[in-house]
Amino acid sequence: MIRRLIAGAFWRLSRWRLVTEPASPRPTVLVGAPHTSNWDFVLMLSIAWELGIRIHWLGKSSLFTGWKGPIMRRLGGIPVDRSDPGRVVEEVVARVDSGEVFSLVVTPDGTRGDHDLWKSGFHRIARRTGLPVTLGYVDRTTMTTGLGPTLAMTDDLRGDMDTIRAFYADKAGWHPEQRVEPRLREEDEPRAEGAAGA
Repeated sequence: MIRRLIAGAFWRLSRWRLVTEPASPRPTVLVGAPHTSNWDFVLMLSIAWELGIRIHWLGKSSLFTGWKGPIMRRLGGIPVDRSDPGRVVEEVVARVDSGEVFSLVVTPDGTRGDHDLWKSGFHRIARRTGLPVTLGYVDRTTMTTGLGPTLAMTDDLRGDMDTIRAFYADKAGWHPEQRVEPRLREEDEPRAEGAAGA
């Protein structure tokens, strides 16, 4: 209740508008893109709290050091060891398989930096757990954010990514110049389900 009140106050005071499809009635892998600013974190929490979605999210391990650790975990954070990203996929799959119920927020375009590909962990988690994927977005050009469609992932990786690319084609992110086109390295490999980072 308190979280929803906080979210309601944020949307009333913010220049950003929540333009969203209804939250999925079942847990999903929630893609957050384009991820170009630390403010995306605030928007993510505000969306989840407004819509009543219980989320976990993946974050770099440095966010969980010192006094920040308990706060970040309380907000649903799961630390990611960048030296072993595959272990994160295994941990998330194990938590879902154990019966834990939550939606997982993933930013597949990674942290803001010099890169031009998305990471495929979101697709592998969805395929291995049977969870659908919900496309969350941030668009500075319209000052809107929210949730788009919820999709079932298939073994046709390139087809899935074509659908995802079509949705994000007009979504600019907070800093449009840092936007990364939704494309996976595995799309050009013979086997779509190859190993990749989360």
